[in-house]
Amino acid sequence: MTYSIELDPAAAAFYEKIAAAADVPIERVLADSLYKLAGSLSLDAIVKKAGG
Repeated sequence: MTYSIELDPAAAAFYEKIAAAADVPIERVLADSLYKLAGSLSLDAIVKKAGG
């Protein structure tokens, strides 16, 4: 599935530098970053629901 998002210029420059340093497409860097964030947010939600 494809999504289109707008990034702040500073955030775009940050992710572009990471992509260039890792020699991967910026789309991969953004997808991996969102995936990691989703996992972190899910874990936080589980902990809150469990009363922790």
